[in-house]
Amino acid sequence: EYQYCRAIGKSSKEPILAVKHLSTEKFAGGILAVCNNVARFSDNVGLVSFLGERDSQEEFVRQSVDDKVDMTFLYRKDSPTIVKRRFIESYFFTKMIEVYEMNDGVLDNNDNDLLCATLNEQVDNFDVVIVVDFGNGMLSEKAIKVLTDQARFLAVNAQSNAGNLGYHTISRYPRADFISMSEGELRLEARDRAGNLENMIADVSRKLSCDKIVVTKGSGGNVCYSVDEGFFEVPAFAGQVVDRMGAGDASFSLTALCVAQNVPMEVVGFIGNTAGAMAVATVGHREALERVPLFR
Repeated sequence: EYQYCRAIGKSSKEPILAVKHLSTEKFAGGILAVCNNVARFSDNVGLVSFLGERDSQEEFVRQSVDDKVDMTFLYRKDSPTIVKRRFIESYFFTKMIEVYEMNDGVLDNNDNDLLCATLNEQVDNFDVVIVVDFGNGMLSEKAIKVLTDQARFLAVNAQSNAGNLGYHTISRYPRADFISMSEGELRLEARDRAGNLENMIADVSRKLSCDKIVVTKGSGGNVCYSVDEGFFEVPAFAGQVVDRMGAGDASFSLTALCVAQNVPMEVVGFIGNTAGAMAVATVGHREALERVPLFR
C-alpha cells in the first residue's frame, strides 16, 4: 500500500517531519504479483497462501488476481492479512518509511497441519511449483518437506527483507531444481561480504543439489549458473527506473518457467533481466508482465 504525501514542514513541538496525506494506492503484491505474472504465460495456475482471519482484504485480493488463477486461501487465526504500507513524498517519489502490518510468529499447529494437508493435496497437480518464501512465518519445516519431497520441479526464492534479515536464508530448503536470489541474499547465506560470487554460487548449488541458479545484482544485471553450462553474466536493460519494487518477483516469475522447460541459462538470464526492466518502469505492482511488450 502506497500512501502518497506532501511534506509540509517540521512539527512545531517535536523534531519530526510533518506530511499531508494526498492519496492511497493498493497493490496485489508478494505471491499475488508472482501468480499474476505467471498467469500471463500459463493457462493453468494455482495459488496457495494465507490471508488473515481479521482484516482479510479478501475482496480486494480476489478482484486483483488474474481470473485464470485457481485460488486456495487459508485463514490465519488472530492475524491480519499482511500489508506493507509505504509513505511516499509524492513530488520526487521519495519513500520515507515503511510500516508492516502482520503476524510473523510461528503458525499454530492447526494452521500448519491444514497448510501441509492442502499442499499434499495440490502439489502433485502441477508441473512447476514456485515458492516465494518471504520469511513471514507461513512455511514451517514440515511444509517445506512436503514441497521438496513432492514437487516435480521446485523453484525457490527465499527473500531477505527488513522483517527477517539474518534469520531467513535459502538453506532452509534441502533441495531445489532452480533457485533465484539476490546477491545480498547469497552473501547472507555464505556469511561472506566480499568473497568471489561464482564460488559462493557453486557452493550453494552443491549444498542444495540445485543444478541451476540465477543471482540478481540490480543495476549490475545478473549471474546465471548451470552445472552443465557454467556461468553467464547478463547486463541490466532498464532504460527508465520509476520504482524498483517487484522487479525481482517479475524476473523470478519468468525465469522459473523458462528453466522448467530447459531453456539455455544465458537466455534465461536475458529474459529475466528483460522482465525486470519492464517491472521497474511502472509504480509498484500496477501492471503485470504482458506477453507482447515482453517479446518486443
